[in-house]
Amino acid sequence: MKKTNAILGGLETTIFEVMSALAVEHGAVNLGQGFPDTDGPEDIRRTAADAIIEGPNQYPRMLGLPELRSAVAEHDRRFYGLDVDPDREVMVTSGATEALADCLFGLIEPGDEVVLIEPVYDTYLPVVRLAGGVPRIVRLEPPDWALPEASLEAAFSPATKLIVLNSPHNPVGKVFTESELEHIARLVVHFDAFAVCDEVYEHLVFDGARHRPLITMPGMRERCLRVGSAGKTFSLTGWKVGYVIAPPALLAVAGKAHQYLTFTTAPNLQRAVAYGLGKDDAYFASLADDMAKKRDRLIRGLASVGFEMMDSAGTYFVCADFRSLGFNGTDEAFCRHITEHAGVAAVPLSAFYENADVDRFVRFCFCKQDHVLDEAIERLGRHFASA
Repeated sequence: MKKTNAILGGLETTIFEVMSALAVEHGAVNLGQGFPDTDGPEDIRRTAADAIIEGPNQYPRMLGLPELRSAVAEHDRRFYGLDVDPDREVMVTSGATEALADCLFGLIEPGDEVVLIEPVYDTYLPVVRLAGGVPRIVRLEPPDWALPEASLEAAFSPATKLIVLNSPHNPVGKVFTESELEHIARLVVHFDAFAVCDEVYEHLVFDGARHRPLITMPGMRERCLRVGSAGKTFSLTGWKVGYVIAPPALLAVAGKAHQYLTFTTAPNLQRAVAYGLGKDDAYFASLADDMAKKRDRLIRGLASVGFEMMDSAGTYFVCADFRSLGFNGTDEAFCRHITEHAGVAAVPLSAFYENADVDRFVRFCFCKQDHVLDEAIERLGRHFASA
């Protein structure tokens, strides 16, 4: 038989699915895959349920319901001062992952170079390669994950088509600083490139900080495609509703990819997200405040077990160094060990690297109920106390 696609055929099952399945098998507390264990606001869910009964339930517009596109535009004006045309600069997608794929397929031609910042969310590399792009990887180093400006400059060239920027950053919880964003913006302009900005955790920034989209930096308005996620903003990850904000010329090419991938997204969910984006400031502030408390709870607990903890300025995640616990295997072996023997699942950080030579760190997810976090800490403490 003829061979299948070499890129897809060579990929393993995502580590998130592997660890979640292992957690189920062993009855483990799952702090690996990044989803909350309670559903989002009831009024948003009720709006979606009512919209099914009221209808219509047929194909909505390819770019999304006008009311949701208007709500996204108003959201970006309200939080970031952006003047967005909902008819020409907003597209609704079936999740942020589809939105990212649309942007990358729409922009990349075979041989184009794409700058990626490592550790890198697992979607980026396969999609870049499927589009024919050539990755140019810049590595952040623990524990502070500062952007290495010289390495970033070296990664750009006349062949650079775009950079993918993930801030707040999954998996390390980094929020890029103003000076780092300015440096990225200067390089994008200098090399006449684009920026695909994965900002799904935009409302999960902690300690009084605020998210700053790259698209608001000088020279970026006509070069950025900004991706958001209702799933993260409203703790409804299973809905898979995302959106892209971009200048008309860039949104048009992303839209061509969208029309041949999913074409559209469930209309009742779109209507509910439009309603949710209109919530008052208190909702968005409490979302970040509540998640920061969970972060602090998990960091304190894991530190008491013996992990060396790193800071998390945003997202659902915190990273930890496990070598102080006396485990000398790889990070993947450690995650399997604690899942099978301590009853707690995490994700190895090496899964976010092209070359898995970083093998002493694991990522824990803290978007869980307090009693679930406490149970995980108790199990880990009991296990390593007896080890």
